[in-house]
Amino acid sequence: MSEGKRKELRDEIAQVDRGILELVARRQEISSKLGRLKAEQGLPVRDYVQEKKVIDRARLVARELNLSEETGEKLALQFVRWSLTLQEKDRVTTGGHGDGRRVLVIGGRGRMGGWMCRFLSSQGFAVSVADPAGNLDGFPCVPDWREIPLDDDMIVVAAPLAISGSILLELAKSPPPGLIFDVGSLKSPLRAGLFALRDQGAQVTSIHPMFGPDTQLLSGRHVIFADVGVPEATRSAKKLFASTMAIPVEMDLESHDHLIAHVLGLSHALNIAFVSALRESGEEAPRLLESSSTTFDAQLDVASRVAEENPRLYFEIQKLNDYGDEALTALGRAVENLQALVRTGDEEGFVSLMEKGRAYVATREECVKKRSAEKTDP
Repeated sequence: MSEGKRKELRDEIAQVDRGILELVARRQEISSKLGRLKAEQGLPVRDYVQEKKVIDRARLVARELNLSEETGEKLALQFVRWSLTLQEKDRVTTGGHGDGRRVLVIGGRGRMGGWMCRFLSSQGFAVSVADPAGNLDGFPCVPDWREIPLDDDMIVVAAPLAISGSILLELAKSPPPGLIFDVGSLKSPLRAGLFALRDQGAQVTSIHPMFGPDTQLLSGRHVIFADVGVPEATRSAKKLFASTMAIPVEMDLESHDHLIAHVLGLSHALNIAFVSALRESGEEAPRLLESSSTTFDAQLDVASRVAEENPRLYFEIQKLNDYGDEALTALGRAVENLQALVRTGDEEGFVSLMEKGRAYVATREECVKKRSAEKTDP
């Protein structure tokens, strides 16, 4: 094939690509109008029944066009995610109740602090940042929160865990009048400061967004609200997420950290250990890729994302949780048990181990199916 013919085909592909993107833009425009209409009619952003129709339709059309049904489904799911993200953002913006009220985010230069700044700003709050690390584009900043009047309507503490604990204790010496909450992934190191603020009559609560700072669509994401004895403060914090599709979960501080020891601590430790074992195996990473399997690739993908995270934060999650050692001990016992079954040739014990694991995982799958059915029930 001549170079001229190749260029002609590439140009044709470029035109098709542009046409696809123009159609996607048109779809987003229509989706935004639909989202506003649903908001006016008091309907939820997410409609699981309609989503299924979109996916089924895409599978059918893909088959008619001699494409795989999987291709149609993947594209439809991406369209749904884009539309939901757009509609949720629109609803947060129009349904926000900031009305210019002032918010100070202590630690706003951090990744989660920055997310909170953007999220609250989109709701109409006037957000400012206090962080010695420097400025955050788009927001007025000061290096030290102790050098300004703390008369904001809301104060969000989003500093590293150990520092957040000290900040909360310092705030308790002369509690500000506005709502105060942290966004820490652990509550053990914050417990003293949160309780000190509560005892001083402050409007204080604690939240934990169970997602990363790159998250855009909150549908299916959880936000934990840990009441510290000031229920009106917790209600105020929950209102901030009322216009989103996030799932609110309420629990006390101790239950939170016991849960997080497994949800974060155990999963982090498992993936850190996985990468460490690979590194110490002597096998070079490029060689592993040449003969990788589906399971290996999936596990390595998760472990790679963990390896890219802030190691100091991940150490805090392990070290500062009063219940953290329970999860690590359980992981150690599980590995020792697996090793013993293999070394002794106990096939029945190995089979039993996997069957028990399968039964445990099945309980979660049933719970997910039940929740999905409840959401789709007209």
